[in-house]
Amino acid sequence: MSERFKIIQSEHLSSEPARWLASRANLVVVPHDDPKFDAALATADGLIVRTYTQVNRPLLDKAPRLRVIGRAGIGLENIDLPACRAKGVKVVYAPDSNTQAVVEYVLALICDALRPRVTVSEPLDRKAWEKLRQETFGRRQISDLTLGILGLGRIGKRVAQVAGAIGCQVLYHDIANIPLNQRHGAQMVVAPQLFEKSDIVSIHIDSRPSNKGFVNADLINRMKRDALFINTSRGMVVDASALATFLKRNPHAQAMIDVHEPEPIEPGYPLLGLKNANLYPHLAGRTETAMTNMSWVVKDVLAVLEGQRPQYPAG
Repeated sequence: MSERFKIIQSEHLSSEPARWLASRANLVVVPHDDPKFDAALATADGLIVRTYTQVNRPLLDKAPRLRVIGRAGIGLENIDLPACRAKGVKVVYAPDSNTQAVVEYVLALICDALRPRVTVSEPLDRKAWEKLRQETFGRRQISDLTLGILGLGRIGKRVAQVAGAIGCQVLYHDIANIPLNQRHGAQMVVAPQLFEKSDIVSIHIDSRPSNKGFVNADLINRMKRDALFINTSRGMVVDASALATFLKRNPHAQAMIDVHEPEPIEPGYPLLGLKNANLYPHLAGRTETAMTNMSWVVKDVLAVLEGQRPQYPAG
């Protein structure tokens, strides 16, 4: 029955989910920047995107048959949900697909910042050996520190669980009322307290419009002078200029920033060139396992087209 459905894939899907869908529907791979994309949309029943396909009203107007959009990932900032609702187009996504990957990445960033490591590639005499050991020194153990988590959603909860297991005291702030049994020992505080009391601040809020610039100069300037600031959520939630000013004034503070506004980073980005700002090209969720998990959104896309209830509807 579903062989009649035409589904456009505009960005990468992992091979196994792509094969699964192609065996059940007419899967057509057309990149979003391909001149043939608009023509393909005209007869499409479904569309699968990742990050860079902008699903807005002009796109929807070109797809009169479109019934479902699958976002192979978590964030929905590239999809105009009200426009989709107005057109009767359902949106599905993969909200838990990269949780473990991001949590592992956050832990790796913390270790990189606090536990410096060097490798030895040639024989060393005793003096050089001891010099290397003396120079490679972690001032603080992770278990001695307080971790503040802004946003105790899927990823934030797992970060709290892992950090607590290591021995951190964990604080969190979230606009939602998180049940006690889902906090993994984290203590609820208001946002200003989170920034004031934490040795490490890790950002895990989503990209809803009200979160734009949530981490502003007032919150940033409340941080400890030697705080470690980590953002693996979305660049738009942090005032990069305010963070840059803080880092310049506090050379013992560090920032590990995986997400940026805009992406890719453009000339004039406030954090570029700062010695205590480490910038990464949005890598937190990039493991083979996570990418495959994201791609399994194809099951919900087909479910919608076949009149079934999807597991992960958006909005």
